[in-house]
Formats: sequence, structure tokens, C-alpha cells
Amino acid sequence: MKQVEYLSLFVVKLFTLMTKKVWMLIALAVGLGGFSLYLNKDWFAKDRIQIYDRSRPARAVFRRGPAADSAIDPIVFGFDRNLKLTTVKIIPIQALETNKYPLPVWHLVSDSNSMPIKAFTYGMRIPGMRPAVEGVRPVPLEPGERYRLFIEAGPIKEQHDFSPVERSD
Repeated sequence: MKQVEYLSLFVVKLFTLMTKKVWMLIALAVGLGGFSLYLNKDWFAKDRIQIYDRSRPARAVFRRGPAADSAIDPIVFGFDRNLKLTTVKIIPIQALETNKYPLPVWHLVSDSNSMPIKAFTYGMRIPGMRPAVEGVRPVPLEPGERYRLFIEAGPIKEQHDFSPVERSD
């Protein structure tokens, strides 16, 4: 029982010895710590990938094969940093709105070791990745139709909407 009395006496003395100035300094330190956490709240945020797309006319030198007959300019997708992609999938938005399980027009997966990449072109062979279904080739995209790109890079998942531009020669 004496220990409890001693502890309560200690707490009472501690609070009586603390002046108004000390309490203000403690409140200021807590306030500044909270403000610092508020300013640096991105430390606790989910790691996001910024995705962009751009369409540019292909150079005549590079136009050969099936892409030469495409109705759209080649589309390049890029990221804000190098990523080891585990999944790349493109699905028409119209199919997403009407189907529960829409079929992708292009779907690549990585079994284990994809190369870090910062940008890729629609339909290209990405090192370390393969088609999700053996032997399936990318479906030509339609100009003006809206599509959604889904990517996964380890635990990070992100998506990006885009619309291909009609081929300009």
C-alpha cells in the first residue's frame, strides 16, 4: 500500500512542480511534432506509379510488319521510374462497363524475372514477360475508342485510361 501512496505523492509533486512555462513548451513540442507529421504525410501514403501515354507517328524506316497496317499511331506508355512489371493488361472500357469478366486485347505476365523498364510501346515484346495465353497476339486498337491499361509491379497495382489517335501520315 505504501508503494501506491508513494507513487501518487510523486505524481502530485511532479504536477505541482511543473510551471505554466513547462506546460507551454510541452504543448509547443507536441504541436510542432504533429505539424511535422502533417507536412510529411506522404511517408505513410501508398506508393503510387504515375503513368502517361503518348501517340506519335511512326517513322517510315520503322514501319514494317503488322503494325504498318495499323489504323492508329503507335502508343508509348511510360512511368515516373523504372519498374519490374509483373502484369500488363489492356481492356476496352466499354467491355469493362458491360461485362463482369472482360477479355483483354493485350495481356502479358511475368513468371519471375522481368527487366526493369520505364516505357514500352503497345504490342511490343517486353523482356522477361510473355503472353498470358500462349500464342495470342495483341489485338489492333481502334482509333477513338477508350481503353484502360492495368499494370502490376510487385505489390503495386495501377491503371490508366487512354484513347488511341487515328494514324497521321
